[in-house]
Amino acid sequence: MTARLFVTLALVLGAVTAGELTGSRGWRLFEDGGQLAAGAAAAWVCFATARGLAGMHRRWRLFAGFGLAAWALVRLWWLVQELMVPGRPADGVSDVGFFVLPACLLVALLYAPYTRPRPVPTSVRRDQIALLIDSVLISGSILALLWSAVPFDWGGRTTAMIVAAAAYPVADLFLLTMAVLLLLTQPGSRAGRQPLIWGALALLAFGVSDTFRLIELADGGLSPLESAGYVAGPLLIAMAALSPVVAGDGAAPFSHRHDWLHLLLPYIPVTATGVMIAINTGTGKPLSPFEAYLGWLGLGLVVARQMFTIVDNTVLLDRVSEGRQRLHHQAYHDPLTGVANRALFHDRLARADGRPVAVLFADLDDFKLINDSFGHAIGDRILHAIAERMQRCAGPAELVARLGGDEFAVLLDHRPAEAEAVGHRILAALREPFLIDGHTISVGASIGLVAPAPGEPLTADALLRRADAAMYASKRRGKGTMARYAGAQDGGPHADLPHLLAQALESHPGDAGFEVFYQPIVRFTDGATVAVEALARWTSPVVGPVHPDVFVSVAERTGLVAAIDDFVLDQACADAASLAVVFGRPVDMHVNVSAARLAPGLEDVVVAALTRHGVPASRLVVEITETRRISDLTAAAAVVTRLRSHGIRVALDDFGSGFNALAQLHSLPVDIVKLDSTLTDVDVAPDQAGALCRSVVTLCDGLNIAVVAEGIETPSRAAALASLGCLMGQGYLFGQPGPLHRLQPPAIPAQPTAPSSAAQLS
Repeated sequence: MTARLFVTLALVLGAVTAGELTGSRGWRLFEDGGQLAAGAAAAWVCFATARGLAGMHRRWRLFAGFGLAAWALVRLWWLVQELMVPGRPADGVSDVGFFVLPACLLVALLYAPYTRPRPVPTSVRRDQIALLIDSVLISGSILALLWSAVPFDWGGRTTAMIVAAAAYPVADLFLLTMAVLLLLTQPGSRAGRQPLIWGALALLAFGVSDTFRLIELADGGLSPLESAGYVAGPLLIAMAALSPVVAGDGAAPFSHRHDWLHLLLPYIPVTATGVMIAINTGTGKPLSPFEAYLGWLGLGLVVARQMFTIVDNTVLLDRVSEGRQRLHHQAYHDPLTGVANRALFHDRLARADGRPVAVLFADLDDFKLINDSFGHAIGDRILHAIAERMQRCAGPAELVARLGGDEFAVLLDHRPAEAEAVGHRILAALREPFLIDGHTISVGASIGLVAPAPGEPLTADALLRRADAAMYASKRRGKGTMARYAGAQDGGPHADLPHLLAQALESHPGDAGFEVFYQPIVRFTDGATVAVEALARWTSPVVGPVHPDVFVSVAERTGLVAAIDDFVLDQACADAASLAVVFGRPVDMHVNVSAARLAPGLEDVVVAALTRHGVPASRLVVEITETRRISDLTAAAAVVTRLRSHGIRVALDDFGSGFNALAQLHSLPVDIVKLDSTLTDVDVAPDQAGALCRSVVTLCDGLNIAVVAEGIETPSRAAALASLGCLMGQGYLFGQPGPLHRLQPPAIPAQPTAPSSAAQLS
């Protein structure tokens, strides 16, 4: 672009120099010929560059090309007249043709601001009208200032001639104002602003020469230097057309400075004009009709501009209101299903103010298997469909909420007496299979119902805990059912389980019914017990034995699972010496740790427990349970690496059933993989399960990772797994989980195994 600018300046200077060297007769011919050549060349450049473009970039170049072509044709007509009748002035009809160029450039400038990204979406037509009004305001004010400050004398020229000559610089001033406004108020990249800058310079060049023509109207023609703008103008428009088009234009970030400029710029010259008129009238100088006309025109445009500002403010307030409503909706509604979230549900429940209400708490049964089998995308679509079915069953007046994960709740504020019927309708609706992408998927739910007596003083948290307790009572009945909360005083199955669990874990869990059971892990080659897995068991003083799946699930939802993990870890370390006595030699201890705890702090807890009870780190295996997705595998791998640096081994539990099992095997530096029972039923499905199991064993063997098969209940399954190369197993065949005082070494015959180089537990 720099080289092109130098060439343009050289051409202009050359034309001026050549004009000075010719006589008056030669100068007129040279002037018309040079301007004709400049206009025709610039028009050709505009058309040529538009050919390979599309959209706004193509349109404004075409308009500029048409304007320049018309301008060049008028110059051609002047040249023909000068050749035919030397010294004859051009006729007025042909002179009007020069206005085609400003009209075309006006349309091109109206397109210009929309070739770049806009900071705020607005109506294109509205912006165009506002741009026109601002340009008229500013250019009219500048014109009024010039009229008041600069004396003009045209030596008796007719009004028509003066108006015709003045129309050109006025048009140039108006268009130049538009270009400057766009440059100052519209965001855009440097490359995107280049055409506008060249266009503004071209308008300035035209304006300078047109102004000289108006000033010297009484003196005849222009000198070569004064008419240089008629050569420079077309060439600068050609420079604008040659500006590179950058994809997307890389728009610069919008700044609030543009807002202030857009608001203030039109009124600065208006204010200056008002001050000038006030000074003139104050000194006794009367307003001329032209000044009065400009004043009234400016006043009308200011009123119109204010109307636009009022409309803009109204639209802005509407958008702010819509934005607030949208944020409010997002804050109180679940983004996946569209129903209420926990915050809104809790708020509506808290505002019940003792009115009769009923709460249904639904937990989807085994929904994790759907995510594992079909993927989370289909699981999310099922959750959305479940929310719709529940809303239809409850009715539009009742509040349905997704409390998180696969838990839903219904607040019946208008028809609490129909709560049980609504609950049964929900159960029936969820039993109908879902058809998603050709898959027929069935989903069950366990529902807890709580309907407090009128006037019973219960907080929202207490109502949710009771509904939660009733839901777990439903699960203990066999899932897919509904249970009504019946109170905790009778010690029945409807106790407030989250509250009871929190109480049990407050001080010493062992005093509140928690125990640690141990299940043997056996080596197939000689039937020896090489390790035991420590498992938490809870017998509540209020509700009696609670199934591990139930209280572990409650602990994860209420943030208490770490307390259970720490209790089991500490008790297993304390029992290490007794376990060695039972089995006749030291055995390894497997302790479960939730995947959510793979964060800083776990290492300190584990090392402290080993140190407190004097247990060698090599005897501890930390099993990562995949009840929750590991969000940051890199950070989790760092925690695992630090544990292994102490000599502690790490195992992946239930491999094959959790989240991204292969991804975790690739990312986490583990020592042991425990195959989920869904992969070890090789005696039932020898082809499919056998192929899967053999593949995993081969993979782990290559990575020097030991494999433990879970769910072994029959000798035939043990023999089949041993033949596939699996070295160790765990299951009811070798012994059910039991307390330390009932443990006995299992009498298991050795199994022939396939050769393997994988590490063994002991």
